[in-house]
Order: sequence, then C-alpha cells, then structure tokens
Amino acid sequence: MSDICLMIPGPVEADDEVLAAIGQQTLPHYGPQWMQLFNETIDLLKQLFETEGDVIMLPGPGTAGLDAAVGSLVPRGQGVCVLDNGFFGFRLAQIVEKNGLKPYVVHADWGQPVTADHLRQQLSSLTRQAARDGAPIRAVALCHHETSTGVLNPLEEIAGVAHEFDLPLIVDAVASFGGVPIPVDAWGIDVCISVPNKCLGVPPGVALMSVSQRAWEMADDNPDQHGWYLDLRTWRWYIDNWGDWHPYPTTLPTNNIVALHAGLKKVFATGREAYYQTFRAAADRTREGLVPFGFSLFPDPVCAAPIISALTIPAGLDDAALRSYLLQEHGLMISGGLADLKGKLIRVGHMGMGRDLANVDRLITAVHSYMTETSPA
Repeated sequence: MSDICLMIPGPVEADDEVLAAIGQQTLPHYGPQWMQLFNETIDLLKQLFETEGDVIMLPGPGTAGLDAAVGSLVPRGQGVCVLDNGFFGFRLAQIVEKNGLKPYVVHADWGQPVTADHLRQQLSSLTRQAARDGAPIRAVALCHHETSTGVLNPLEEIAGVAHEFDLPLIVDAVASFGGVPIPVDAWGIDVCISVPNKCLGVPPGVALMSVSQRAWEMADDNPDQHGWYLDLRTWRWYIDNWGDWHPYPTTLPTNNIVALHAGLKKVFATGREAYYQTFRAAADRTREGLVPFGFSLFPDPVCAAPIISALTIPAGLDDAALRSYLLQEHGLMISGGLADLKGKLIRVGHMGMGRDLANVDRLITAVHSYMTETSPA
C-alpha cells in the first residue's frame, strides 16, 4: 500500500513530517509537557476555525462529533431542520432521527446547492408544521461540503437565514475545514465539526469541534441526556474543573494529537490563504486535464468545491474498470459515485498528496493512457 497515491475524498496520506510526529514515543495525556502541546494545538485550531470560543478534540470520527452536537443541544422529540442535497445530508437526517429528534428536511437535487432563498421559503412553512406536530425546530444542521456530489453549500448565506429564524447552526465541516475559509464567529456558527484526516492531511483519530456560548447554554438547558461520553456537558465539566491539567473526560490519543499539531503548524507555515490556494490549483488542473477526454464537472462550477472533483464519466466508460486500471497500473486511487450516482461519476480528491500538481499530472496522463488503450480501433 505504500506505493499507492490516495486521490480519494478521504482519508488522505500524511507527509513525512506528520508521520514522524505520530511515530514518536507515546506521551501521557496529562502533565506539563503534554499540556503545553495540547494548548498550542487548541490555539492553532481556534485560529483555523477563526473563533474565540471553545474548541474540543473528541476521540473518534467526525460522526461522533455530529452525534454529540445534535444530542446535546436538542431535547428528545423536538425538531431539527436538516439540509439534504447528497448522501451525507441524507445521513445527517438519520443521525438526527436516531438521537430521538424529528428531522424536517429541506431537499435540493444532488449536484445542486441548498440556496438561502430555498431554505428561507422552506423554513417558513416547516416551522409552522413543526409547531403543529409538537416538535418545534430548535436548530439547523447541514453538510457544508457534500463529497458525494462535490457541492459546496453556501454556508455564509445559510447561516444568515438561520439567524433570521433565531436558530442555532450545526455544521458538518468534515470535508471542508482547512480547505476553504470557515470564519465560525463572523458567520455565527454554533457547532462546527471536522476531522484531521481530510484537508489537514493528518491520520484519523479525533473529531474537532468549535462550540459557541449559545451552544453551551442550549446543552445546559436540555433536560435530556443521550449518554455520558458524547454529552457536551460532560466535556464542559472537565474544561471548567480540570482545565489546567486534564480538560477532557477520557484518555486522549496523544500520538494523533501530536500529529495534528505538526499538521497545523505546516498549514500556518504555508499561510492560510496560500494553503487554500493549493486545493484550488489542484482542482483547476484536474478539471482542465480531464474534460478533453469526455469528463464533465457534475455540479455547477459556481458551487463546485475545490477540495474534490466530482466528474460525470463519458458515455460507455466503465468507471470501475478505469479505477482498477489506475490503481493496479499507476498506483493512483480515486473513488466512484455513491448510491444513485454509482457508475456515473468518478470523484478525485485534492487533499493530501492529491494537492501535488505532479500527482495531478500523473492522473491525467494515466487516464489518457486508459482511454487510448480501451478506445475502439
């Protein structure tokens, strides 16, 4: 597997500096040496989230952070407005429902964004319906970057609509944080959840969460509990009471956080805007290079995320055969479509080593070779 270049929507390969960091001897999850690195990592995350609020590193996948957010903020039986324009928006509605809440779903076609105007119109009617149902809407939740389609939803405008309805905003930024700006405080995002193993180019292991003051107050006011570990009130207690030496309720995966610290240092050494530009450059090169072979961008370019490219395949092309060829013959791993888009798309990630333009050129050359070898004589 060491010779494979991952150009998928995540996880991604870590570079040598990050791998060297995670391979160091394990540190204890408390004590002066650890707390210095822990606090530096939290400070770097706050800078990247652009927040003065609290940031949590919760051991587990991003989904754990989503479970913690919806279960902590909203009492059982009440409603959450969920934006669904792809596989992960649909899954977010499932997470809401499995927490004993009622999802009120605002749909958009796969490949299209949920616009602010559409959300505003739908919320006007859904809030009345939710009141009749006895399940008033208490929050808006969305997937920012829908990796099943390559769409980047217009988060700033959506946040504005949530504010119009005085609803807190829960954002799945698993596949966007670190790849595009997300000014949490300026946009009024109450909980923003991500992971290190996408745009930050760090191995998986922790969920990253920014939590606003309003979110903490909602958690405090929630009469229900969905558990202990994923209850934000548990984390708040340790922050408040053990903050100087152990501001978390469990053992942390210290090696993973050492690696995250190294990854964040590299982002800021590059500069945030310059780092974001590397994704845009890889996306532009990929799309320009594959369009001449009959591929076309699936979402409208206006809403296409720079972090992956979701491309409709040419008529008659077997995407599974193409992906197998790229992996077996060129050591390049890309992804196919999900659910109804299976067999219709390829998805190329521009994270990790996929940001390297030399690897993008390798991919374009390899696709050209495949198209040439399989074309009719």
